[in-house]
Amino acid sequence: MLPIQILIIDDEADVCSFFRRLLTKKGYEVTTATNEPDALSALAATRFSAALVDLKLPDTDGLTLLQAVKARQPACEVIIMTGYSTVKTAVTAMQLGAYEYLEKPFEDIGQIEELIARAVAHENRPQGEQVRDEWAEVAAAVGFRVGTALPMRRLVSLAHKVAGKNINVLIQGKTGTGKEVLARFIHAASNRADKTFIPVNCGALPENLLESELFGHERGAFTGASQTRRGIFELANQGTLLLDEIGDASPMIQVKLLRVLETGEFMRVGGERPIRTDVRVIAATNVDLEEAIREKTFREDLYYRLNVVRLEIPSLQQRQEDIPDLAAHFVRQFNPAAHLAPEAVRMLQNYSWPGNIRELANVMRRAVVMCPDDTILPDHLSSRLQTAVGQAASALTPGTGIPGAAEFLQASEQLQEQSSGANPFEKLTAPELERLLSALRGIETTVLSAMGLHGATASPRQGLKETETEAIRNALNLCRWNITEAARTLGIGRNTLYRKIRQLGLSR
Repeated sequence: MLPIQILIIDDEADVCSFFRRLLTKKGYEVTTATNEPDALSALAATRFSAALVDLKLPDTDGLTLLQAVKARQPACEVIIMTGYSTVKTAVTAMQLGAYEYLEKPFEDIGQIEELIARAVAHENRPQGEQVRDEWAEVAAAVGFRVGTALPMRRLVSLAHKVAGKNINVLIQGKTGTGKEVLARFIHAASNRADKTFIPVNCGALPENLLESELFGHERGAFTGASQTRRGIFELANQGTLLLDEIGDASPMIQVKLLRVLETGEFMRVGGERPIRTDVRVIAATNVDLEEAIREKTFREDLYYRLNVVRLEIPSLQQRQEDIPDLAAHFVRQFNPAAHLAPEAVRMLQNYSWPGNIRELANVMRRAVVMCPDDTILPDHLSSRLQTAVGQAASALTPGTGIPGAAEFLQASEQLQEQSSGANPFEKLTAPELERLLSALRGIETTVLSAMGLHGATASPRQGLKETETEAIRNALNLCRWNITEAARTLGIGRNTLYRKIRQLGLSR
């Protein structure tokens, strides 16, 4: 059996020598590179199971090399090496496909060996083998239903990896998406899991009470303070504190929070001596904090203290494939014997869910109450939901147009035309590319789910051409191949539709 190959990319000779000695003893074969040309040559000559890449190199950076490794050897697991000052960049690297990151200086040798062993095992697992996600057990323990939607699974995988790091996390997401559940998951996956987790809603308490809640008060500090009281930062010492709705914190509270995060010290209201605390802070908000900074309602320095790692929870509409499982889960909570009829499931998937998972749970609770037996039908769902879906269906009759279809097809065509002879994405950074594709996927979801109201089905796709083909085919089938009606439905001209049918090889 051939030895497992490991690539080390670091401009410091001592680091390369350290890993060569450490990993050779474990039976790995190690190749080292101190610059980009040597790294690319090594990738061309050898298939590696894992690569350890330093973020700071004299002729390039770790993110560029990460993309180079993944482009040449997609299965190779990349571990980013970084100093504390670049942890945020390392987390960005994990969002781009890195397996994990290591902080310098290296202190726990056993932890390093275990991490590399896990990365190698992940890369070398038999093709097609279903591997239980490393975060699955923790998620189940806190009641976190992750589902199958790729954006959500990527988010939870990243959250699990940063949970063990003693860094602050900012969770952003719309109301009802499950920000507190994600925060509890991070706490449960951290080395503080056996300590206290305390959530506090910054928008639910008046300013004077919030300061006392966070920092406590001394006896006699204000009217009614008959005894000394410890605050949440003191109670959560060595544990995790969730600052929910942090965007609603007053300017005065923001200043005091900033001091605690900078110094690890605070004073009780009316107190005279500082108290030290060791708290892992997770902040959550449905407010765009960057916009709040521009409007001067949120401190920029506090934002950067909280935003060491930012996790954005997708809305329920962005994870429509999870709706049936989530709905069934809530139904079982309220009535273990009940189940959803297929037509009720279809109605749930065709609703926009502005209140996200919280709204879904409320709708299922009401449906169980309204259902006289164990089969939940569309009539048992809320009247608001029925009205919204009905209005969407009537607005999408053949010939009235599908919202977003014309923009989707135009963007798709432009990208495909630009790609002839050259890659239109090659000058885009990875985050720019992800935002572009995310926007297209959002339009795609709107178009195809709207068509689903009329019985059209959508299957998994691999690219823009396949997405466009299925959108046009669904519209043609919906309109019984009446070209005029299909073109009007898609928001494009008849000649354009005829050309698309020929290009895509569509037929009845």
